[in-house]
Amino acid sequence: MRILFVHPNYSAGAADIAGNWSPAWVAYVAGYLKSGGYEDYHFIDAMVDKLDDDQLRAAIREVEPDIIATTAMTPMIYAAQRLLQVAKEERPQALTVLGGIHATFMFQQVLEEAPWIDAIVRGEGEAVTLNLVRSIDQSGWPGHRADVKGIAFLDEAGQVVATPAEPSIKDVDSIWPDWGILDWQKYIYIPLGVPVATPNMARGCPFTCSFCSQWKFWRDYRVRDPKRVVDEIEELVKVHGVGFFILADEEPQINKNKFVAFCQELIDRDLGIHWGINTRVTDVMRDEELLPFYRKAGLVHVSLGTEAAAQLNLDRFVKETTVAQNKRAIQLLQENGIVTEAQFIVGLENETRETLEETYQMVMDWGADMANWSMYTPWPFADMFTEMSDRVEVFDYSKYNFVSPIMKPDNIDRAELLDGVMANYRRFYMKRMFFQYPWVRDPFRRKYLIGCIKAFLKSAMERRFYQLGKQNYWGPMFKKLIKFDYDKSRAKIVEPDHNAWKKAPPAKRPAVSATGAAPQACAGPKACGGGDQQMTEEQVKQYENA
Repeated sequence: MRILFVHPNYSAGAADIAGNWSPAWVAYVAGYLKSGGYEDYHFIDAMVDKLDDDQLRAAIREVEPDIIATTAMTPMIYAAQRLLQVAKEERPQALTVLGGIHATFMFQQVLEEAPWIDAIVRGEGEAVTLNLVRSIDQSGWPGHRADVKGIAFLDEAGQVVATPAEPSIKDVDSIWPDWGILDWQKYIYIPLGVPVATPNMARGCPFTCSFCSQWKFWRDYRVRDPKRVVDEIEELVKVHGVGFFILADEEPQINKNKFVAFCQELIDRDLGIHWGINTRVTDVMRDEELLPFYRKAGLVHVSLGTEAAAQLNLDRFVKETTVAQNKRAIQLLQENGIVTEAQFIVGLENETRETLEETYQMVMDWGADMANWSMYTPWPFADMFTEMSDRVEVFDYSKYNFVSPIMKPDNIDRAELLDGVMANYRRFYMKRMFFQYPWVRDPFRRKYLIGCIKAFLKSAMERRFYQLGKQNYWGPMFKKLIKFDYDKSRAKIVEPDHNAWKKAPPAKRPAVSATGAAPQACAGPKACGGGDQQMTEEQVKQYENA
């Protein structure tokens, strides 16, 4: 049973400007297959290698796979569908499989648009993929496909069938990735010039931000043994030469005790590796006294979900934070030598040139080292889509990439919105480049920040940043020349059932009390952080002290 994993050829010119990120999905799925007895697998990174259809066909012919699998976030779904179409044309007898967050929630639409896809893996991919491979190995296809939990497919009558959900993997320490499947010289982090990895310590998120859907995808929050995670990082460093990693967790500090244990383990092993995280401002403030300890463990870059400069939008996003907290968190990180990156979501219907200016003025007041402005993307499977769906005019998923303005603000057009965002970037980074980065006292921090600006300038010169080349943006004098090229032939989005995830098997991981009392059974999705409302303060403390 030969399996070929392929990463779709799609780039948005956003996070990837810092380098080529190692695709963790293939390492974790491949490693789980290996533990289940299937080791004949191969990988093609069509994005990094920039493969066109003909080159992809040649690569598939060389491998001669029995199963061809890929993944897709929303903006890369068309690239993934085309990839599997090419695969089916080149290798008709092979089973084509698609996983990832978009297909998980939008499987009905995906199968109707791309009937050449044989099976969709829904949700957490490792166990479902292994069970699917075993079923094919033992009884062929279609065989007993209806008995495989967590998949969707078209039956003989052309109707979409979705099997019951597979329970989430209780023992996340049983998942050991095969990072050897990657060619590590392809995945270089430009700011430091070293290979970069994206391991994860936890899966899921107990918070339910209205614009996000990760908490629905993973369903429950589970944390790995910190020593086990550092074992993995040690392998990445010593075997694969990785010099920088970013934890792929949504909120790695939620489980405070395990995050502290993780940092201590890194210090004890002295691996000499630097790393970064995405986190909440409230976690930074909670851990104020621990920040020097985190920096000692190698933490050098924190991306904060500040999201908005106006409290109105923070409340709308259900962030449960304040503007004042955003500023304080940034100050605390900088006092401890940690590079801070403020993240903003812009482009809602109430956006104006003035509100864009407010974000710029505020981030300058906060003193963040870096800033990022992302266009609001109305994920059909996020709760906020229900509120915004009647205002969505663009149904071209390839533009749902955080850089193309999907929503049209009431008082400015999309070109003005894009120009306003670019004006913020120009002013912010020009000032940082000339008046801050070269004068930073700490040598490593200075090197890191200058490396970041080099990556930024490189992508800007190549016109990859924010897809400026594709959007034909040349500056404020040429706004009329901007072309977003939305595919208007795409059908209107059929909103999925936002409560469907609740029908999945309940979380198996027991909640642990902050007092250290014996764990009680999880009282349902909401008690485990996967509900339709924010966790209570008591529930948050349980996770912080678990």
